[in-house]
Parts: sequence; C-alpha cells; structure tokens
Amino acid sequence: MSSILQKVPPLGEARDRKMLEEASSYVYRQTPQGEVLAHVFWPQKTALAPRPAVVFFHGGLWDAPMHTQFVPHCQHFASRGAVAVAAETRIFSKHATGAMEAIEDARELMRWLRQHAETFNLDPARISVGGAAGGAVLALLTAMPKPKHLPPVEGVDCRPQALMLFSSIVNTTPKGQGAGRFPDAKTATRHSPTSLVRSKLPPMILFHGTSDRIAPLAEVKRFRSRLRWRRNVCELLEFERADHSFFNFNVSQEGFEMTVAAADRFLVQRGLLDPEPAPSQA
Repeated sequence: MSSILQKVPPLGEARDRKMLEEASSYVYRQTPQGEVLAHVFWPQKTALAPRPAVVFFHGGLWDAPMHTQFVPHCQHFASRGAVAVAAETRIFSKHATGAMEAIEDARELMRWLRQHAETFNLDPARISVGGAAGGAVLALLTAMPKPKHLPPVEGVDCRPQALMLFSSIVNTTPKGQGAGRFPDAKTATRHSPTSLVRSKLPPMILFHGTSDRIAPLAEVKRFRSRLRWRRNVCELLEFERADHSFFNFNVSQEGFEMTVAAADRFLVQRGLLDPEPAPSQA
C-alpha cells in the first residue's frame, strides 16, 4: 500500500494546480530561498485603456501554503475587468522564513506590478490590495509606514490605493498575534499595524466575524477608531456569529458573496474598479 501512495501526488498540490489553470504564473522575485510566484488572472474582455489591478495575500500566518485561498476572489474581479493577482510569498513551511521575508516580498510584488504595468496593461494608479489574517498584515505594511520609512525603490512605490482586509490581524505585538514569527519582540511591535496608525492612509474596508477567536473583533474595532480619529476612511463590516474563516468560498458561500459584493462596491465608489455596465434593454 505504501508504495502505491508514494506514487500519488499530494491532493493539496493537485487541487492547487487545478485552481490555477486559468492563471498565468510569473516569478516576480528571486530570493536566496528560491523563486516567488504571482498568479495572474486576466479580464475576459480586452481593453485599450489600462485596467485596474487587485492583489490578494493569503492567510496562514506566513507559514502554511495557502496561495489559492483568494482564487475565487480573483476570478470575480477578473470578470469585472481587473487584473487580479493571487500572491505567493516566502513562508516558514517551505522556505524556513518568517514575517520579515513575507513583508519584503509583498512590497516587492507591488513594485514589480508597477514596473510591468505597460506589459500587463494595468493602471499603476489603481492598484488595490486585499489580505486575510497574516496576509492582511502584509497588505497593511505595503501602505502604513511613513514615507521616510518606506521610500520608493528605483522610483517605484509599493503603496496601494485601497485595502480590503478579511479577518485581519492588526496587532503583532507580543500581546497580539504572530509576534513569534518576527526576529524579536521589538521588531514585531515596530511592524504592528497598531503601531503605525497615522493620517493620510489609503481607504480601507475590513470584514470581521464577531466570533473570531484568532483575531479578536475588539482589537479591530479599536484599530478602526484610531484610524478614523486621524481622518482616514475605514469601514468595518461585522458579521454576527461568524468565525475567522467565514469569508472563504469553500466555508460559506453567503459570507463569500456578501464580502465580495461589498469589496466590489467599495472599489467602485473610489474609482478603483469600473462600475458594472447597465443591463442592455431588449
């Protein structure tokens, strides 16, 4: 029996390959630990004008390989005319790396997209970023540090125009979540979104379950209040009795559809996604 099982590829890998069949995969970064990939989903219709882009960073607290988590979201936004990216970053289980390497990768991916904006026919001024849990931390850390702490590299900025955060971790201090994935407590605190709140941040929308035991809603509500006190746009949509994974397509179709529809509306309102065309009259 064991010899038969050894010939069968892991089910997770086969499933991931199937889910990514519609995507074009690119190496956006060469690292000492190996190549890092971005899986790009293209709009179904061609367009002469540059298109918006939406990037998603998966959860898993920079450990588990979950890069297909946002494939259904990418398919939705590609159907809406955006270039949609399911991002990989270095993770502990594959690369023996921690949070800092994942943060570097997330920022580099944003720059890579802008560097190749003409090739991908995307608008570098209309790039939105989403993420779940630890992936939401990555999204936030492409935007929140002060400009002097996050300067452009070769003239290319990594900052997005908007953020969509699902079951977000916002506190990576030792009193929060994920501090052990950083080199030390001081570094974890310095990179905690709660430590980086300031004015003039991109608009954000957060989706959070009231029964989330991994990333407590109370932390997210305090984070939202501090952002709004500094006159930032920050929407928080609470989902009653929903847990940490409620927004995933394979967990709750209702949660998925509600959050995607709200994210779609959020981007349309800010000019970062084109409105859906009105139905044609027969």
